[in-house]
Amino acid sequence: MAQLLISHIEIFKLDLPLKQPFVIALGTVSAANNLFVRIHAQGGLYGVGEASPFVMVVGETQASGFALAQDIARLWKGKNALEIAQRLAEMDRFVAGAPTTRSAFDMALHDLLGKHAGLPLYALLGGQASRPITTDMTVGIGTPAHMAAQALVFQQAGFPAVKVKLGTQPAADLARVRAIREAVGPELPLRLDANQGWDVPAALEVLRALAGQNIQYCEQPLPRWDLPGLAHVRAHSPVPLMADEALFTHHDAYQLARAGACDYFNIKLSKCGGLAHALKITAVGEAAGIASQIGCMSETRLGLTAFAHLVLARPNIRFADLDSALMHAEDPVVGGLTYGPGGTVQVPEAPGLGADLAEAWLAKAERAVI
Repeated sequence: MAQLLISHIEIFKLDLPLKQPFVIALGTVSAANNLFVRIHAQGGLYGVGEASPFVMVVGETQASGFALAQDIARLWKGKNALEIAQRLAEMDRFVAGAPTTRSAFDMALHDLLGKHAGLPLYALLGGQASRPITTDMTVGIGTPAHMAAQALVFQQAGFPAVKVKLGTQPAADLARVRAIREAVGPELPLRLDANQGWDVPAALEVLRALAGQNIQYCEQPLPRWDLPGLAHVRAHSPVPLMADEALFTHHDAYQLARAGACDYFNIKLSKCGGLAHALKITAVGEAAGIASQIGCMSETRLGLTAFAHLVLARPNIRFADLDSALMHAEDPVVGGLTYGPGGTVQVPEAPGLGADLAEAWLAKAERAVI
């Protein structure tokens, strides 16, 4: 039996200020307070993973994740890192919920396997590098004039689509979208995200008013628990719907598909618990004829690199929302994905993720070693 025993695990707190506060319907974010995991194996190889806890969505914080990560590290220490399915099953039994923290360990284990095999993660998952990836860029909630100015900047930078945060009162949200549309013209696709901010009447009011306005989709218009309402809106909306906060697990994906509640899935590793669970969601989507998007919380380019590898590995992932690192005031990542003209994203060819954190950042971060 092939073995790669886990010798020790490092857990770091990673704090990054944003260039400016980012406002969504759920609240305001001023910094990315993330976790970083290194799983070391005998022989010198190690795998890296990142978690971006967003308490308003997943109920986790950096502090709770830092404590839990140490317990997970104790669970895995001394065991075979190559038995990924068994390690992940152990972790899922050990921890109820906490998908963000679990996703960092899942990512690190896959990175370690890729390095051991000498393959980039996308190749390990059966993907191909020739597939182009582009990301949108997101406008946070603000005044119509400010949001329109931001959208115009993103359009001039070449991004193929602009994501617009909404979820307040219908009249105010419509004023925001109309100001943006006037600024950028009719050709640039807009992607709306209400972050659970509307009820059924408000969602239908906004989406019907925007019919024919080149809106690609609207993410999570209703609270995550309102599956019948989401199905009703989908049946009467001229704009396709994407499930986000309603979609944590592949079980959620099944229920959404069964209810006819959405046109697309928005998969985030920090919601679903990692790459292995994300692959299960894409499989449900493929079976139900539902395409997916890979989205982000506030990950650095390290976490986003794992997401981009996943895009290359699954053709059913149609959209990529990989812009969080562009909002950070500093970049602590060595290697990793790079951004090019027109919102293009390039994925490294190195084994595993092909990304790590700079030692200078790790040296000043709070750390636990198990």
